[in-house]
Amino acid sequence: MHFELESANNVFTFEGIYTPAVTPYAADGTIDYARFTEVLESLIEARVHGIIIGGSTGEYYAQSAEERMALAEHARKVIGSRLPLIVGTGAIRTEDAVAYAKHAREIKADAILVTTPPYALPTELENAHHALTVDKAAGLPIMLYNYPGRMGVSMGETFFTEVSRSANVVAIKESSGDLNNLHLLACKFPNIALSCGWDDQALEFFAWGARSWVCAGSNFIPREHVALYNACVVEKDFDKGRKIMAAMMPLMNFLDGGKFVQSIKYGVELNGVATGPVRAPLQALDEAEKQQLQAVIEGVKRNVAAITVL
Repeated sequence: MHFELESANNVFTFEGIYTPAVTPYAADGTIDYARFTEVLESLIEARVHGIIIGGSTGEYYAQSAEERMALAEHARKVIGSRLPLIVGTGAIRTEDAVAYAKHAREIKADAILVTTPPYALPTELENAHHALTVDKAAGLPIMLYNYPGRMGVSMGETFFTEVSRSANVVAIKESSGDLNNLHLLACKFPNIALSCGWDDQALEFFAWGARSWVCAGSNFIPREHVALYNACVVEKDFDKGRKIMAAMMPLMNFLDGGKFVQSIKYGVELNGVATGPVRAPLQALDEAEKQQLQAVIEGVKRNVAAITVL
């Protein structure tokens, strides 16, 4: 399993808050591109540092290949050069992931997100073969995405050793929830920049040198997420960071309770941008859940504002 690897000519560094954008749907279930534009513009206005299309929060798993590519193209046109655009390539078949990677290159995405193929349960060497195949197709900077809770297997030392042969592998969204993997990456693979992918461990990630955070909650409270990033990474004030983190924990606990995508989309609606339903098999929040989430968000905003001027 060896490749002639191409390195991206442009140097890309993941720093800051990267938002996996939600996908708004119309009442008939089709993608609402006008609302999608509103979502993207709201994130740019909120000063997040980059936008991810084709992530789990965007419901890529419930979309056709044509829809995924159309969303990425639309995002590229709306965003222009104002923010980096990262495109997800997640798929069960390597051939499909390669198609998404090639399309990302065609639309001049700034980087791609490369996951483990779900359900297939590849070995670490097979998973590395998959990632390097996608890499060769795109020739773009790569953020790996380790999420064994959804993918079934975890990226580990053997995988990281293999993929480190490519200079395009520059970062990882580490979402295993296993601090041992965080320590492994920080100590043995400093070439792969850490990005927090497990929200209630954000403080730990920043302490171990992470300089970015891929956080779905930044779809609707981006300023609060940026505040935590600024405290820990820019100001290096972990006392302040701990206070902000404590203020945000009720939201993280709510999201961990299930109905994750539904909660993110409802949070966006509370900001005045209609996102429509989630696609089946998911179902909307009930009224009690909506009221609870609204109260949690209001509390987070109030408590973070008391700590820092946003």
